[in-house]
Amino acid sequence: MSTTLCFDFGNTRKKVAVFTNGEIAKVLTLEDDATATINSIISTYRPNRSILSSVINHNPELEDVLKKNTRFHLLNHASKLPVTTPVGKPETIGADRLAIAAGGVHLFPGKNLLLIGLGTCITINFVNKYKEFLGGSISPGLEMRLKSLQYYTAKLPYTPAKADVPLIGYDTDTNILSGVILGMSYELDGFIDAYSAKFDNFNVVLTGGDTQHLASHVKNRIFADPDLIFKGLYAISEINNA
Repeated sequence: MSTTLCFDFGNTRKKVAVFTNGEIAKVLTLEDDATATINSIISTYRPNRSILSSVINHNPELEDVLKKNTRFHLLNHASKLPVTTPVGKPETIGADRLAIAAGGVHLFPGKNLLLIGLGTCITINFVNKYKEFLGGSISPGLEMRLKSLQYYTAKLPYTPAKADVPLIGYDTDTNILSGVILGMSYELDGFIDAYSAKFDNFNVVLTGGDTQHLASHVKNRIFADPDLIFKGLYAISEINNA
């Protein structure tokens, strides 16, 4: 049995997907990236391989632990990828965006892809049918928008996100959710329409932790895959840890 650990360290959460024989067996949210935490995961799942996508300043000892116990790869712009990155400064592309692009190409080969990551930030990533990651855009994500309303005002509260949102808010919380969640969905539809005017026949994939709050409000035809980044990490691990 082959086991691979795919770590995704984002600005909000640290997560790891456990792949067994190429399939996701479990996804864990980590409280921290302390050496003891990583050693416990290794002891439990006994992985053969591991890969890390990190957009934060993670525990530097983590990489040594994974190198010692597994065939380890740190995802960066120099990694072997199933996509090319013909952009001005490929070294500035976030590891999470590279993983999303790889996941899209793995699941939808030969297609133009608009891959939308819904995490701390919204990342819009366009990969053409020739497997070229052309770039996209970055904007504030759901939690960032909700928290900013509380932070930058004297009296507005923080309102937790949920998927059931009215168009016409009837109190402060529902007014905030209508403005933020429906506003984001209209933003996404606007981007999808703009790409549609430029490119023919592409698939749209939503991924990330906030997919559950937004997918039902997007009017355009989409695929929703919250685990796309992990599938991309596994594909990249297979290439680099062969």
